[in-house]
Amino acid sequence: DKIEVVYNNKLHICEITSLEPFNIKVIEELDEDKKTKIELTVAVALVKEQKMDLILQKLTELGVSRIIPVSMERSIVKLDKERFNKKKVRWQMICKEASEQSKRTDIPEITDIMSIKDLVNLDYDIKLVASTKEKDKLLNYYLQSIKDCAKIIMVIGPESGISDKEEDILVSNGYNRVSFGNLIFRVETATIYVASIINYISSRS
Repeated sequence: DKIEVVYNNKLHICEITSLEPFNIKVIEELDEDKKTKIELTVAVALVKEQKMDLILQKLTELGVSRIIPVSMERSIVKLDKERFNKKKVRWQMICKEASEQSKRTDIPEITDIMSIKDLVNLDYDIKLVASTKEKDKLLNYYLQSIKDCAKIIMVIGPESGISDKEEDILVSNGYNRVSFGNLIFRVETATIYVASIINYISSRS
């Protein structure tokens, strides 16, 4: 049988030559670049387990490079270091399986939990925060001006929204408020919406 194998971030077509012991040989290295041209990081508030699982799975399928779990004022979920370390192992497995399913040649990085103040110090070409106060600056119009290979970070708050204080901290440190329009999304919907738009823009550029 022939199988697809990802090794060193490259896709190979291999042939199983024996089962006991298990051996394969490389037949062909495929020159397929499945990475998006825009490097997207999604910084999302900690949410309940089922929602976080969905977020990790879909963001991986949509080509997100980095996922930052963020502890925010209105986050219902709170994790100490020990509990987070256990969660992170599980989260990494979810991303690995989603990468395999979508035939990605890499797996998105899941960072340690950050705070709003940690996000301030990150270096990106474009820094965005999903705001419930901003109505005019729609995300899709804002992103039309981005260039290839841009590094973008999008911050998405919990179900009750990012607090005014946290939003002001980000905005005063180079983040731009953006709106999803008149609709208010759930956290998991917002992350999928953002990644889908940026994936579409990247595929067209």
